[in-house]
Amino acid sequence: MAPALPDREGFWGEPTSTLDWCEENYVVTPYIAEFWNTISNVIMIIPPTVCAYQFWKKGLELRHILSGISLLAVGVGSWFFHMTLLYEMQLLDELPMIYCSCVFVYTLNHHSRKPDDWSKSMILYLISFSVSVTITYLYCKNPVFHQTCYAFLVFYLIYEAYRSILNHPEIIPWAALSLGTYATGFLVWNIDNAFCQSLRHARSEVFHSAAAPVTQLHAWWHIFTGTGTYLHILVSAYARTLHLKRQCDIKMLGGVIPYLDVGNKV
Repeated sequence: MAPALPDREGFWGEPTSTLDWCEENYVVTPYIAEFWNTISNVIMIIPPTVCAYQFWKKGLELRHILSGISLLAVGVGSWFFHMTLLYEMQLLDELPMIYCSCVFVYTLNHHSRKPDDWSKSMILYLISFSVSVTITYLYCKNPVFHQTCYAFLVFYLIYEAYRSILNHPEIIPWAALSLGTYATGFLVWNIDNAFCQSLRHARSEVFHSAAAPVTQLHAWWHIFTGTGTYLHILVSAYARTLHLKRQCDIKMLGGVIPYLDVGNKV
């Protein structure tokens, strides 16, 4: 069934990316290919920026600050990818997902180490993994390869989260919320891929134009996974700060935005 709102031509020209998502192209504005998929990346830009700044002000270790900056990089890359649908911008989105996850792996893996205990071997391994994925992906250009490598890192992070929970049960509620939110995003991402034609038909024939954005499930993937990842950054820093015997707790700013409240060393 052909959608009533077909893809249109826009400012950035014909898409060159190996992926073109379910959102109709250049429908809202000629300057943004996938409008809703683009602006939904705000969730991966503003919160981690504020988080990284707060970590810096509170004197947390560099690895936690880099975690926030890494998610920011993913959000910016994803913004440009969905805005342009150009292959170069696709790489700016997908490759930072690998690098960001490697930062998360290192940070969570080292939650119970001494402050100055840097594992050079693990840093080397993660850098080598990132370089290998980058070179291979530039050669094969198969999105499934990238998705498989990313999934491997996500599952490894779940394992590291389990280890941190054993040491610090206090983080369980927030770790569960992080995982559940991320898993919800993964679910809607799969629904968007599997039922794209039905969703396009619903947007054009069933939903009013004001309600149609609700069916942009890839944008919801950004919102859910961006939120889940932001919570992961907080949980990782929470576990580490507890290990360092500093007073800390995850609190809600305005009853809406979670943040890590860090006190002085005990």
